[in-house]
Amino acid sequence: MLVRRPAIRPVLALLALGLCAACSSGAVSVAAPSASPVLVSPSASPTPAPPSNLSPLSGRPGGAGKQVLVVKVDNTRPAQPQVGLRSADIVYIEEVEGGLSRLAVVFSTSVPKLVGPIRSARISDIELLAQYGAPAFAFSGAQTRMLPLLKAAPFYEVVHDLGAKGFSYAPGRSQDHGLMGRAPELLAQAPKASIAHSIGFTFSTAVPPGGRPIRTATAPYPASSATFVWNAKAGVFNVWLNGSPSRASEGGTQQATTVVLQSVRQYDSGFGDRYGGRTPMLVTVGTGTAWVLRNGKVWQVRWSRPTEQSGTTFTAADGSVLPFAPGQIWVALVNSKAKVKIT
Repeated sequence: MLVRRPAIRPVLALLALGLCAACSSGAVSVAAPSASPVLVSPSASPTPAPPSNLSPLSGRPGGAGKQVLVVKVDNTRPAQPQVGLRSADIVYIEEVEGGLSRLAVVFSTSVPKLVGPIRSARISDIELLAQYGAPAFAFSGAQTRMLPLLKAAPFYEVVHDLGAKGFSYAPGRSQDHGLMGRAPELLAQAPKASIAHSIGFTFSTAVPPGGRPIRTATAPYPASSATFVWNAKAGVFNVWLNGSPSRASEGGTQQATTVVLQSVRQYDSGFGDRYGGRTPMLVTVGTGTAWVLRNGKVWQVRWSRPTEQSGTTFTAADGSVLPFAPGQIWVALVNSKAKVKIT
């Protein structure tokens, strides 16, 4: 049964008290591209109304009125090829212990038969996923002290360690990188999961004015990386994780139509792994700098999310909302003290 939780911020404040001075710093210090911010204004020419069946999460056709399933997925080299990610509407990259990263993968328009490898939840997932309402959230365990917070969060847990159905290990893969989920079965265990609604994104097939050409963009993490390489022939960004192409089980590499490099404040959450690694809390409520990549161009924007329940908007300096290209979106949450590389 879904239990509505109190706001996570007071809980995290108590857990993180005295652990990290970064909690008091709200500065956004990600290195900006050499070009000045580009002002984006709506096109003066009228555009026809979009079809009514478009996904509010990705702008893809056939996505209206469908439930939301979020799955935590491994993105290390041994986890490849990753299974089912091509069907996702949105893929988030989150820093975890030891400077590694994990993926929070959002499905709604299309739910694949199989997804994985599936890994554990993190404290940042609670705040990040609150904007989706009460989605189904499938994962494989979490740090013991975090379990009560996850249980009280506004999503429906579908947890391998708690005996949920739909999980199995893939032959030929190690146990650490082989847990798969039969996605329709995972979603079926949360019959009241939220229907997809707007989380602040807007979409347009027309390329916004301005922007500057881009070849690659890299989101750095202390012990991993995510690089997006423009593929002009295919009209998408090829995804590289940890220095090599992120292979897809469907063949080729993972691909993104729109990429967001979102600068966020981080601090020690008070949680950690059994090896002594500290779990960072990624603050996705508030404001900050971001870079939006689409159609082989990049725009510097500001992001804003006033509350946990609010969606996230991305606006140019003149206040106009920058539309995304319809299709799969990758959002890399990057420490505001790191330096994004754009060429």
